[in-house]
Amino acid sequence: MKQHIVRISLGLLVVLLFLGHAARFYQVGFITQVDNIIYDARLRFTMPGTVDDRIVILDIDEKSLAVPELGRWPWGRDQIARLIDKLFDKYGIAIVGFDVVFAESDESSGLKVLEQLAKKELAGNQQFSQALTQLRPQLDHDAMFAKTIKGKPVVLGYYFTNEDEARESGALPEAVLPAGAFAGRNINFTSWRGYGANLPDFQASAANAGHFNPFVDFDGVSRRVPLLAEYKGKYYEALSLAMARTILDFPKVVPGYPPDRFISKGYSGLEWLEVGPLKIPVDETVSAYVPYRGGQRSFPYISLADIHFDKIAPEKLRGKIALIGTSAPGLLDLRSTPVGSVYPGVEIHANMIAGILDRNLKQKPPYMLGAEVVLLIVGGVALSILMPFLSPLRATLVSILVVVLIAGLNITIWSGAGLILPLATSLLMTAALFTINMAYGYFVESRSKRQFTELFGQYVPPELVDKMAEDPEKYSMEPRSAELTILFSDVRGFTGISEALSPKELAEYINDYLTTMSTIIRSGHKGTLDKYIGDAIMAFWGAPIDDGEHAKNGVLAAMEMQRACHALNEKFATRGWPTMKIGVGLNTGNVRVGDMGSQVRRAYTAMGDAVNVASRLEGRTKYYGVGMLVGEVTKALVKDVVFKEIDKIKVKGKDEALTIFEPIGLEAELDKNTMDELKLWHQTLRQYRAQQWDIAEMSLLNLQRMNANCSLYVLYEKRVAEKRRASLPPDWDGVTAFDEK
Repeated sequence: MKQHIVRISLGLLVVLLFLGHAARFYQVGFITQVDNIIYDARLRFTMPGTVDDRIVILDIDEKSLAVPELGRWPWGRDQIARLIDKLFDKYGIAIVGFDVVFAESDESSGLKVLEQLAKKELAGNQQFSQALTQLRPQLDHDAMFAKTIKGKPVVLGYYFTNEDEARESGALPEAVLPAGAFAGRNINFTSWRGYGANLPDFQASAANAGHFNPFVDFDGVSRRVPLLAEYKGKYYEALSLAMARTILDFPKVVPGYPPDRFISKGYSGLEWLEVGPLKIPVDETVSAYVPYRGGQRSFPYISLADIHFDKIAPEKLRGKIALIGTSAPGLLDLRSTPVGSVYPGVEIHANMIAGILDRNLKQKPPYMLGAEVVLLIVGGVALSILMPFLSPLRATLVSILVVVLIAGLNITIWSGAGLILPLATSLLMTAALFTINMAYGYFVESRSKRQFTELFGQYVPPELVDKMAEDPEKYSMEPRSAELTILFSDVRGFTGISEALSPKELAEYINDYLTTMSTIIRSGHKGTLDKYIGDAIMAFWGAPIDDGEHAKNGVLAAMEMQRACHALNEKFATRGWPTMKIGVGLNTGNVRVGDMGSQVRRAYTAMGDAVNVASRLEGRTKYYGVGMLVGEVTKALVKDVVFKEIDKIKVKGKDEALTIFEPIGLEAELDKNTMDELKLWHQTLRQYRAQQWDIAEMSLLNLQRMNANCSLYVLYEKRVAEKRRASLPPDWDGVTAFDEK
């Protein structure tokens, strides 16, 4: 944990950044935009894509605008009145909603001019006055329209505005909730400065009216509709809600709040609106998300020109909900939506009406904010702590798994419970944590690894360098005390070999030898290569990485070096080069290991008495005619190898005797003859030390019959002869002292 504290801290800072956005302490525009993009994609992925023929859009399209009888837009109210009569009387429409505002009087009939003539130029003309009185009902198009819609289920539309010079135009309907209905509650209603509504007579005659303002997000896309809008303290309903209430025979709008036990001290908003049997979810702005069914024309479109010319079969409209609006670009009622960048505003209302009646509106209650925050905390903290400990491949797999789980949970909540859980924050946080960890690993840890490679790469194998780089603080080149197993090896008679070869051949010869032996030490048995001293090699086990089996690894490496020497000799013989023999000495003990040397040159090496003894043992191999010698501490630490005791010696500079051994092989691999020879040898060694010269001499003769190539037996046969002639004290301990190194 300490090693990765920087990466963990960076990860937690990233988590805090995203938590601040999710908890609404501040808003990061990029995250919001990504969330909108994901919302749109999720909506398109899950929308049914079918056509809902319950709601019909009566389209003021280019075809309708080109009908001479209807005239230029805006059409005369008499024409619209006749269309309304036809829709209800002939086609049997259930309800009509207008996505159009009738804010100005219709003067197309010339009634106003005639009335001015009656007051001025033709004042007193009885015949003119009588004719005007008879014609007025036909010429007063506004009165005709008001009379036509009176008593019919006609819902008018109007708009609110927040322009700097906003005005009040026309007459608003009666507010669905009065001023003070939400007193003491902190609810973020959309609030407006002015409005453009219908003429008072129209409003008085209509069954209901609703605003058609969508909630436009900062990217210009309409995803929501404010079902209640606040104006001068009162609350007015949207066109879609007004039509739903009209269809349901005008039930009251009742604010819906969660039980008090679920309301936190700082929250007092409403979460739904109750309208008769309907429960309509709303967000913090009292807006509802538009449940788009699909792209444009998810509802039947019928041109008003076809209605005018009676080209539509009555059964296509009977009992339908009709919305009169426009898809003509010239009338500027096209909006950007998640399902299309150019989308008729009237179809937004159609989607909302269908969603309200079907009760399939998605909801984003305030507790989803808490769910998002909890998800970020749990996932973010877990990833921040876990990522630094993973390899790049595993970190990638974990990140992909987390993204899949988050997306799967999100889609499940969306489809199953109809809840909107923001997704961008979690995905971007996961991506940010992954990127930071990968970047840190590349720029910082790879630099540390390069440094370790530079420091230790020449001494230890790459796999150990990789392991060290995982926890660099644990390793350093500072000198320290440690128990190590030290190895020295040397080529016997190398001077004669060098004289028999040309300089180029000698270079190839020694390079092959040193490469083979170094590979065995480093890669084969995880040893640390200390130095080359001409043809000699020094290595050790137990540093810089602790090795609980340093003695065994050292012994196994020495045994493999001997086998590799035989293989090299076969190779050298084919080239006519001289063969070689090597001596290897191993010893275990406490030494000082680290970066040591002078200001001119330093090296990672080991120093101490145990190192000197290992060097002395290598020097004694030739004397005893063996390939390897190890000290008694090394032998005691290795359990699976069979050793042959060679002698008790005193080396130069040491007063205490040291028992030395030759590794024979792995216990499981030795045959019976070898074990019998070893048993007889150890008996002979005891006889020798007990000064039983005759018995020892007989045993040595038997041993030479068993193994005629063992020069050790010849050496001891000569010793027996010498000791027999010498006058030895009774307490002679059988130790051999060497004055030379």
